[in-house]
Amino acid sequence: MAKLKTGRHTSTLKEARKTKKRTERNKAIKSKIRTSIKKVEEAVKNNNVKVAQEHLSVVFSEWDKAAKKNIVHYKAASNKKARLSKLVAGIITK
Repeated sequence: MAKLKTGRHTSTLKEARKTKKRTERNKAIKSKIRTSIKKVEEAVKNNNVKVAQEHLSVVFSEWDKAAKKNIVHYKAASNKKARLSKLVAGIITK
């Protein structure tokens, strides 16, 4: 390894690499969740109950996994799940 400049530590460089890797992973997971939410909302807009329920279970799973890995706060995940459930329940009762 090359000689480091003054004020740089190897541990800091390693942490920077780890942070970058984690950020990319977290961003991908959050993007996947947002895409799934859009699918649920689109199905609700089209009054397609079956498709909405199928996508809802996928979103629930993704939110739970993200909360488990501390990518999102577990209470935030719970609130989002409740909001989507309410949305889907609204078209079922129609």
